[in-house]
Amino acid sequence: MLGPRPETGAQPEPVMNPPRRSSSSLGDRPSTETVQKNNSSNSGVILDISALKMADVDSGVPPLPPRYRFRDLLLGDQTFQNDDRVQVEFYVNENTFKERLKLFFIKNQRSSLRIRLFNFSLKILTCALYILRVSLEDLKEKNGSPWVHLSLSPLLQVTVALISFLETMLITYLSYKGNIWEQIFQISFILEMINTVPFIITIFWHRLRDIFVPVFLNCWLAKGALENMINDFHRAIQRTHSAMFNQVFILICTLLCLVFTGACGIQHLERAGKNLTLFDSFYFCIVTFSTVGYGDVTPQIWPSQLLVVILICVALVVLPLQFEELAYLWMESQKLGGNYSRHRAQTEKHVVLCVSSLKIDLLMDFLNEFYAHPRLQDYYVVILCPTEIDIQVRRILQIPLWSQRVIYLQGSALKDQDLMRAKMDDAEACFILSSRNEVDRTAADHQTILRAWAAKDFAPNCPLYVQILKPENKFHVKFADHVVCEEEFKYAMLALNCVCPATSTLITLLVHTSRGQEGQLSPEQWQRTYGRCSGNEVYHIRLCDSKFFGEYDGKSFTYASFHAHKKYGVCLIGVKREDNKSILLNPGPRHIMAATDTCYYINITKEENSAFIFKQEEKHKGLPVSGLYDAPSRLPVHSIIASMGTVAIDLQHPDPPEETGKLALPTENGAGSRRPSIAPVLEIADSSSILPCDLLSDQSEDETNQSDEEGSVGSDFVKGYPPNSPYIGSSPTLCHLLPQKAPFCCLRLDKGCTHNSFEDAKAYGFKNKLIIVSAETAGNGLYNFIVPLRAYYRPRKELNPIVLLLDYPPDNHFLEAICCFPMVYFMAGTIDNLDNLLQCGIIYADNLVVVDKESTMSAEEDYMADAKTIVNVQTMFRLFPSLSIITELTHPSNMRFMQFRAKDCYSLALSKLEKIERDKGSNLAFMFRLPFAAGRVFSISMLDTLLYQSFVKDYMIAIIRLLLGLDTTPGSGYLCAMKITEEDLWIRTYGRLFQKLCSSSAEIPIGIYRTESHMFSTSESQVSINVEQGEEHRDRGGSWKEKTGYRNSTTSDQSEHPLLRKKSMQWARRLSRKNVKPSTRAERISQQRLNLYRRSERQELSELVKNRMKHLGLPTVGYDEMNDHQNTLSYVLINPPPDTMLELNDIQHIVAGQGCSGSVCTVMFCLCCHSDG
Repeated sequence: MLGPRPETGAQPEPVMNPPRRSSSSLGDRPSTETVQKNNSSNSGVILDISALKMADVDSGVPPLPPRYRFRDLLLGDQTFQNDDRVQVEFYVNENTFKERLKLFFIKNQRSSLRIRLFNFSLKILTCALYILRVSLEDLKEKNGSPWVHLSLSPLLQVTVALISFLETMLITYLSYKGNIWEQIFQISFILEMINTVPFIITIFWHRLRDIFVPVFLNCWLAKGALENMINDFHRAIQRTHSAMFNQVFILICTLLCLVFTGACGIQHLERAGKNLTLFDSFYFCIVTFSTVGYGDVTPQIWPSQLLVVILICVALVVLPLQFEELAYLWMESQKLGGNYSRHRAQTEKHVVLCVSSLKIDLLMDFLNEFYAHPRLQDYYVVILCPTEIDIQVRRILQIPLWSQRVIYLQGSALKDQDLMRAKMDDAEACFILSSRNEVDRTAADHQTILRAWAAKDFAPNCPLYVQILKPENKFHVKFADHVVCEEEFKYAMLALNCVCPATSTLITLLVHTSRGQEGQLSPEQWQRTYGRCSGNEVYHIRLCDSKFFGEYDGKSFTYASFHAHKKYGVCLIGVKREDNKSILLNPGPRHIMAATDTCYYINITKEENSAFIFKQEEKHKGLPVSGLYDAPSRLPVHSIIASMGTVAIDLQHPDPPEETGKLALPTENGAGSRRPSIAPVLEIADSSSILPCDLLSDQSEDETNQSDEEGSVGSDFVKGYPPNSPYIGSSPTLCHLLPQKAPFCCLRLDKGCTHNSFEDAKAYGFKNKLIIVSAETAGNGLYNFIVPLRAYYRPRKELNPIVLLLDYPPDNHFLEAICCFPMVYFMAGTIDNLDNLLQCGIIYADNLVVVDKESTMSAEEDYMADAKTIVNVQTMFRLFPSLSIITELTHPSNMRFMQFRAKDCYSLALSKLEKIERDKGSNLAFMFRLPFAAGRVFSISMLDTLLYQSFVKDYMIAIIRLLLGLDTTPGSGYLCAMKITEEDLWIRTYGRLFQKLCSSSAEIPIGIYRTESHMFSTSESQVSINVEQGEEHRDRGGSWKEKTGYRNSTTSDQSEHPLLRKKSMQWARRLSRKNVKPSTRAERISQQRLNLYRRSERQELSELVKNRMKHLGLPTVGYDEMNDHQNTLSYVLINPPPDTMLELNDIQHIVAGQGCSGSVCTVMFCLCCHSDG
């Protein structure tokens, strides 16, 4: 400890005093002791010994005078003379003359680079002097003497030789490490002595000036100096050069040195023979080393011939080794992928795709969707993957379509060097995808999170598009510009599939870029209509810049949506204010359109690619007025023709006639109790017609008008926000909840407890059909399955009980999150156990959702990951044919095995159609598969395009989340459905339905889910959709459109078969006369036998199920043994034309405003608007 500060001039006594010299007075500054250490430099570092002293806190040290503190500020350590400090110099090298020379000539990169550059210049100068001397000697007519006189600047050559000799001796001395012979027998040292010592000797012995000195051998010394110089250069600038560049450079230098040595040597030796010039010798070496060997120039004497032999032997030994090293480096560089050029990164645009493993399906989905947009055609895609490139991927990337635009780099996103190779800081975007085929999906998410962090740390300004698997890991990548959580979207979509059929198909078609040309050559009407409507996507445009919506400035949203659809065939679904970042889906009649609003609409293509043709213009031009749709009413005719991204829209008079505001009720459907017309849609909604709405109120039409028996269902439910969220980042959603949380024991379906004694679904007496979910574990994503089915806008009397059939029982954390929801139960069991299925109430279920199991995702053969799921679903399909089974698969290509019938010729024909569409380059070749079209199969990989589309349409993720109910925004809408009954058929067309919904309940339709019967003979089905034969017939006889005419609507007469239309039957018969033999008696008998076999097989399966139900003590009354979906097909029509005829049991897409009546049935897709006041 330090004591009180002594008087002026007194020396304080430190705790640890270093040795120092004595001074003449106490006021003098103590001298420093310099400690020399090995490997030190000239500069020193001050070591403050006084910093080791510990000051006494209690001691009163007076402050320094101000003048000392000011001088301290100005002069630093020179202020106080009484400061106990010792200057200690630390040296990197020995402070000796030899070490200083070694540091300057060898160790220091910059000075060594200068020395090597000087040495390289000397060697090149000596070679140039030799060539000049030989050229001048050739001009003189010399005799055959082999000696060359030093007649040109002997002083210059001697000076250069002397400098080179001294430098060589100095470098040899500095590099000496104890073995003198190792230094002497180095090739570079021997060559230096041969080329320099003779010149030095001539200074003292003039008679040796005529001796020949092979100065041209200095080229090998120049080669070594150049290699070392390049290495020093990269060390000096702290950059690494490519090993491939280094090896190519060495190879080129070796070839040049061999040719130069051979040319100079042969030219000199041939002075005693043919006396070749230097150019002739150079020509001979080039011809010889290229293995051409013309023979016009050859050495004539044996010394030159021996030299050629030696050079060829050296070349045969040295060059193959270097070529082998070069080939090895090239192969390695092909595996690593090299670098993305900095010049290209600055002049061209590129995106980076980071994946842990690259599969062919993932790559093709990304490339097809990314390059489907015209403005992305000039972009480069740089793939950064830590694994070696797959053989199939390599073949794809060698296709000219992709080889010039896709670059594969093997590397890790966690290494800055690899991110620098990919030029991440110059990229337009970075896509980070998770590996969903991993057994441990949590570990896969952790890898994705680290990649996202590394990319954000390296390139903070690069937009990130991140795909995450587990919802609980989403908040770690919240900083990313766009995030898609796989399990969130998957479970929400599967849940809506139960109440809004084919939601998965609807969303998949919306997020895929399609031409709308799929199936247009098919004779089947439903395939042509379904394929054309599949080209609809979501687009956006500013209201003031739009021809679609510009005239509706100052009018209500509902008015703008209806009239834009009526006039242009586009469906306005959402809007965003300029001062608000939130997108509102159907804000309802309260929202008044402004010029600065951004409109979101569904159409076959965006407005910028549309051409507008009015009917009056066609009449003046003498063009035919008929279009693709010829409506019987005076509704506008819409002709939507998608061709190369451009749409031509044929319009009637833009101002609708006055009488179209009310459409008369058809006489055949007329009834005295029904309204005879449809009210017009008001430009600005009447405030008295907009009822105030309280989201928490329990008064709604479906509750107040129900009977006492129905009123008991859900009478104890309340509306509120779920109190427990299973993970961070879930959006709060207003739901139907229990007044009090249910005990965990009451959530078990198959076991009774002290609160109830029910042990199966039948005992509960549910009034609505069950929804069963089969999953491996109760993950946090399963919470997103329950929330949309318990949302506040679902009528209480229509809530379906939910049964979770889990392979492993859930933990208490998950039960705590779901115990507040009504009619949610769980049961431990699997779908491959018939007893478990019967106990959970499968015969009372309307929908069974089979979620892909994580344990089966990683199979030895990739596409076998779905094998167990497909076989189990096929078994349930045979046992319970009336059950709607919604299945999730890992690979979309496996959906062709769903509900597989080996002898169904119609399915086989659809398979052929899929191959044809794939060959045409369609991104949706699987869309005509019946399970997908009906919404009964889904793969999460289909939603990968949602993340890719966000690069061009940054609003797509927000809109899809609002549609699925994952996010709720005040004033925005949601997706639901409504069914068309016989009482609704008087509306007739989709356009009239649009007007009816907009005028009465402020709802906006966006599509139709249609089911048709499917019954025909096997012989006809074999030819009904033979597309290849149809194309041949079309080429021979012209377009089928011209011969059969285009139908007025998408439906057919009830007398016709829905699938085999009249024209298609004629077309099929024509083909059958050529390609199909008429059915014989034996074939008819075989068909009858097959039908009997199917019936007997069905009865056998029915008896099996009934016996198991009796064994479990379950009643067999509810088992429907004959109802079957085998004779129907279903499909989705997105934004169909207004004159599309409605059919019975159609499920339509609509939009409901807040304050509208609750009489809307749930079977037709809709966007329902709500507002918080």
